[in-house]
Amino acid sequence: MAAWLIPALKMVLPHMGTILSVATPVFTKKKADTSSDATLQQQIDELQSAASLSSTQIKDLAEQLKSTVAAVEQVASVAESKLKTMMILCVTATVISFCLVLFLLLNR
Repeated sequence: MAAWLIPALKMVLPHMGTILSVATPVFTKKKADTSSDATLQQQIDELQSAASLSSTQIKDLAEQLKSTVAAVEQVASVAESKLKTMMILCVTATVISFCLVLFLLLNR
């Protein structure tokens, strides 16, 4: 599993309840007579309100996602530099061990 996935999930999972509650807005219950203009207008107002609230929360979520992606990229950059350092150390150790083996074989 990717090392960056667990911290990203830890950042997103606490907000899942909010996301789900916003994604399923509660509208007025349908009554037997839905042809009245007042009920229709109330439903339209609720839909507009839910859409407005949803758009602001989507913008907030996008900002949080942007900061999360930036943090993940930063961690990936650090991990990449550490990997490069480890590769250099491994190559150095391999060269030293190869030289030591040659030295021991030639001085036998």
